[in-house]
Amino acid sequence: MRTTETLIVGGGLSGLYAAHLLQQQGKDYRLLESRTGWGGRIASATVSGGIHNHRFDLGPTWFWPDFQTQLAQRIDELGLEVFAQHEAGDTVIERSLDGLPARVRGYPSSPVSMRVVGGMTALVDAIRQGCDPQRLIMGQTVHRLVQEGTQVEVHAQDGHGESSVYRADRVLLAIPPRLAIHRIHFTPELPPGLLQAWRNTPTWMAPHSKYLAVYDTPFWREQGLSGQARSAVGPMVEIHDASAPGGPAALFGFLGLSAPHRSRMSEETLKAHCRAQLERLFGHQAGQPSHEFLKDWAQDPDTATPADANAAGHHGTAPPSHPAEGPWAHRIWGVASEWSPQFSGYVAGAIEAATLGVQALGVTSEAAR
Repeated sequence: MRTTETLIVGGGLSGLYAAHLLQQQGKDYRLLESRTGWGGRIASATVSGGIHNHRFDLGPTWFWPDFQTQLAQRIDELGLEVFAQHEAGDTVIERSLDGLPARVRGYPSSPVSMRVVGGMTALVDAIRQGCDPQRLIMGQTVHRLVQEGTQVEVHAQDGHGESSVYRADRVLLAIPPRLAIHRIHFTPELPPGLLQAWRNTPTWMAPHSKYLAVYDTPFWREQGLSGQARSAVGPMVEIHDASAPGGPAALFGFLGLSAPHRSRMSEETLKAHCRAQLERLFGHQAGQPSHEFLKDWAQDPDTATPADANAAGHHGTAPPSHPAEGPWAHRIWGVASEWSPQFSGYVAGAIEAATLGVQALGVTSEAAR
């Protein structure tokens, strides 16, 4: 049985940032991630172009430094380049299939929406560089936590069904609250009120699906269009320019079809409908992307649960991050983005929740003695 002071469940941004902070403090930790890659809901599509590969966000895309100051500071300290979301030009509005889409004056976002060069995955990569790779373990799905005296037994299984057991002084849950309740069996059980609060917390991205179309040039800008569109017809209800400096051009959109509806359609059918919509909105060239990608987060078992299938997909209110009393007090702490008091579900929330969780470890370890 392997032992560690702190075991982190989940290798998305919050889990990796918690590991990064513990590494800076010289603390002992291990991180277990069920996927075969890092980043969790921060995911990218990669397109080759010349001597470089270009990455486009399939998960969260923006941050707002005017009020998400902690995240902005981390990005600056890591030396990552950022740029403003392209919004110059008209917005296209599609109200029905009976008439032509309308052009309306576009309005820039306030505060300005910013993006990271290389996609949000560049942020994940930079934070992971500050962690000991030997302490980061992929392909391990945690399915049971057992409180044993002053420690927690963490039971995990890899993709081949092989089991592993770790013993830790405390556990940081860096997966969404609802997924934690769905996937992990707690012995003894969590307090009923906490259990219900975690189960009722929406998982950001879980009901959503994003379509991305890549082109050689942002031809819509030559038409005086911003690349933004809104549609009452669909399948995409909201579309944005996903181009990045020095790389291929792209458009992406959020599908408005429900997760159950999408599950009854093939990926190729959904892509065909998205291409047809882009052609209606931006002209013939928009229907002929060089590359296209569809990420349906509702079909991702490391993100979504059955409870997410009909969810509204909004940002929720942060639930309590830990049991206040009972056998699990001072033993587990939620640090995924949904537990962020200010930015629940956002990228900034992952940084905030991880910071608060690691800060609390000193307090909880003293209280547990």
